[in-house]
Amino acid sequence: MNFKLILQLSLFGFAMAIATVFWIPSNIEPIFWLAIFLLCAYLIAKNCSDKYFLHGFLVSLVNCIWITSAHIIFFDTYSVNHPDEMKISSQIAANVSPRVMMLVMGPHNWNC
Repeated sequence: MNFKLILQLSLFGFAMAIATVFWIPSNIEPIFWLAIFLLCAYLIAKNCSDKYFLHGFLVSLVNCIWITSAHIIFFDTYSVNHPDEMKISSQIAANVSPRVMMLVMGPHNWNC
């Protein structure tokens, strides 16, 4: 296992975590993720001799931690910049704190 590579590639997830809070709207976020996933797949294939899927899976898990953490830590800014997500969250569970919803649902999000 190349844990150094996994951590380095997860920095793309860290950058996206911050960018999705402050600058990138939900409607164009998938384009950025596609580019990141393709680049990570290429770099994993180039730098690893085996266990490609496991490397990619671990990068995605670390990305999920970055994203969920950033969205919870910067919740106030995220909620202002993503009103549609907040509306959906309130419709799913009206009696649950939105931050708790993010913690529970973050790992189930398609890009985590």
